[in-house]
Amino acid sequence: MFDWDSLRSISGVHIVTRLAQERGLSAAACLAGTGLPPEAALDPKTEITARQELTVVRNLLAHCGAEPGLGVEAGSRYHVSLYGPWGLALLSSRTLREAVGVALRYIELTCAFGELTFEESGGEARLAFADDQVPHDARPFLTERTLSGIQTLGRELFATGVPVHRVGFRHQRPADTARHREIFGVEPEFEAAVNEVAFDSAYLDVALPQANEWARSTCEQLCRELLARRHARTGVAGAVRDLLVRNPGEIPDQAAVAAELFMSPRTLSRRLNEENTSFRALLDEVRQMLSEELLDHTDMTTEQVAARLGYAEAASFIRAFRRWNGCPPQEFRARTGRAATRTPELV
Repeated sequence: MFDWDSLRSISGVHIVTRLAQERGLSAAACLAGTGLPPEAALDPKTEITARQELTVVRNLLAHCGAEPGLGVEAGSRYHVSLYGPWGLALLSSRTLREAVGVALRYIELTCAFGELTFEESGGEARLAFADDQVPHDARPFLTERTLSGIQTLGRELFATGVPVHRVGFRHQRPADTARHREIFGVEPEFEAAVNEVAFDSAYLDVALPQANEWARSTCEQLCRELLARRHARTGVAGAVRDLLVRNPGEIPDQAAVAAELFMSPRTLSRRLNEENTSFRALLDEVRQMLSEELLDHTDMTTEQVAARLGYAEAASFIRAFRRWNGCPPQEFRARTGRAATRTPELV
């Protein structure tokens, strides 16, 4: 479940506001309904919710949403420098493969509104964007912004860019695709099964020109700290999270947590839903945080970490960890500079 009240950087709103102003819409009109003053879009320290950013996007689309390729134009302006530690971690990665792993681990620090996944097979690498939870009226714009943003970042990681084999969008073909061809170098497929960018997987292991292991490690730590701060919970969700982390060796189930809070499991589900989250989402959040800490600061094996987090078998934990971080636990540990000294880990 996408958390519309999750905090994010103002960078996405800054770009959308600039687009709006170039098309005759004032900053105040673009920010209408968000509760933000016009100067907020210029303050890099400002944090907003995903819901507020969606409001800004809708204001832009109400003014000039018929313009073909507007989302592509927006994505072409999302440069590495706008993303703070996340962007610098990508830029200082050793290879594109490592950069993709970093990007997926901390994707919440970007302006994406859906799940981004990575697949590799048959000599082809694919980054896919799931837009199922994006409202229909904003879906084409936000999908185009995400995929063209990926292409823009690729050009900044590689001096010559990463040639794209194929681009697919689930929405209908716009009246003009000139902007799409300019950014991607190919004619996209519209009304496709998935939103995706595909390229030759050989690029994944090419050394990046600005690789710096110390800088990447430092920026990843900053990303983890920023996410931890943004994930700080209040209300019922905060109480549930506190109970889940109280004893990592014995993570309670929903019934036990509900009993601790003097309510039924059904009432707990309803209260969490009112706060735009769920017990499952909070459990995943806690397990991800604890797993990264255990892999980063202990010599526990994958099997031991899985057991500590309440998994019946290591394979289930490994699948979950791949979903959270885009790589298996062993690879995550190697990237963060700590190798296990006990029995070999599963991959």
